[in-house]
Amino acid sequence: MPKSDILIHTDSSFVADKCQISDSTELESILFLGYLPPVNQLIPIGEHPKEQPSFPAELLYCEKSYLAQLGLIVNSRILFPLEYPYTSSTTKILRDNFCELYDELTSLYDLDENDLVIDIGSNDGNLLSNFQHKHKILGITPEKIGHTAIKNGIPTIIDYFSRDVVNDILINYGKAKIITATNVFAHIDNINEVVDLIDDLLIDDGIFISESHYLVSLINNLQYDTIYHEHLRYYSLNSLNYLFEKHNLEIINAKKIPTHGGSIRVYVARKGVFSINNNVKIILDEELKELSMDKFKKFRDRVILSKLKLYGHLLDIKKGGSKIYGIGAPSRATTLINYVGIDHGILDCVLEISGSQKIGHYIPGTKIPILDESLLFEDQPEFALILSWHIAEELISKLNKKGFSGKYIIPLPEPIIM
Repeated sequence: MPKSDILIHTDSSFVADKCQISDSTELESILFLGYLPPVNQLIPIGEHPKEQPSFPAELLYCEKSYLAQLGLIVNSRILFPLEYPYTSSTTKILRDNFCELYDELTSLYDLDENDLVIDIGSNDGNLLSNFQHKHKILGITPEKIGHTAIKNGIPTIIDYFSRDVVNDILINYGKAKIITATNVFAHIDNINEVVDLIDDLLIDDGIFISESHYLVSLINNLQYDTIYHEHLRYYSLNSLNYLFEKHNLEIINAKKIPTHGGSIRVYVARKGVFSINNNVKIILDEELKELSMDKFKKFRDRVILSKLKLYGHLLDIKKGGSKIYGIGAPSRATTLINYVGIDHGILDCVLEISGSQKIGHYIPGTKIPILDESLLFEDQPEFALILSWHIAEELISKLNKKGFSGKYIIPLPEPIIM
């Protein structure tokens, strides 16, 4: 491991009692979900239950920077173990999204075969595969899954994004035309230092592209299940604008995208190099109507009612003696299951597609086993709880075609049975 990490705090955890962007101490509570386990610490099925850490999950808001953030920052070694089980290529919506990102980028900005493209948090190389054989590419990821990318011909540094790694890149690869950070830019601690490192890596007319879960989508679509300790921050475009302005950078384009139930894609460059797309001002102005403590308090009330309604549905089903299998074990499922209070007496199991590294383990904080999806069609339980509800339409269509004949429970934003 590097001696000094940007992605890692060597201390255990610490209270985030000031805004991670502005340093303001005037933070207001939006929602407290109780104490949640790390979503990627998976215990093998059959292992005797033992002590596991759980950490407070409270969402706080800074009116100065328009940023929502967690009130506790947990050591990244706990949140992102080397055996991190997430694999981005297994999700069709992400494969399609990264293909669309490449097409959009190359239609808007010039990119030639000698330009270097760096992906921070590159995982198995899903995003960079779209740039492969067309441009110079380099991935950075600390997880073992990075070796899969290497086997597929994608050069990858298996390490955390840090000053030492940046210095090595500058020596061995040079500066980058494009740097991407998709579904990771909200996970990294010391974000102001990270932006400085990205700035150091970019050529004069370089572009940084981030994709992050969108705060407005979280609030409007009641996505409280996306609140877990990997996600240190929940960005609005206004908060990103505040962040990049601090570093003499500017947002040149922005777009709302459907990944993860609602994300925002942002293009950033040095001031004055590119013209600014009209989308930026439109979204910035729209957001100001959405970002208020009054709106957040209504969100909190809706979360509580949604939890009670879901529990009511589960109560009625279990009184009738029916089985319920969960579909999908994304990280957000851990938040929903633990916050609502679902255990293995309510949810018989959670099913994942064949090949998932999560199969053979328990949902964190529970003894609900994660098993192969084939059981759904063999056992035909009466109900399937769609934990990956943000892609429910895609999943239901697939499961129906494969022969599932039961009913579906959609837990959010409004719990329904269909």
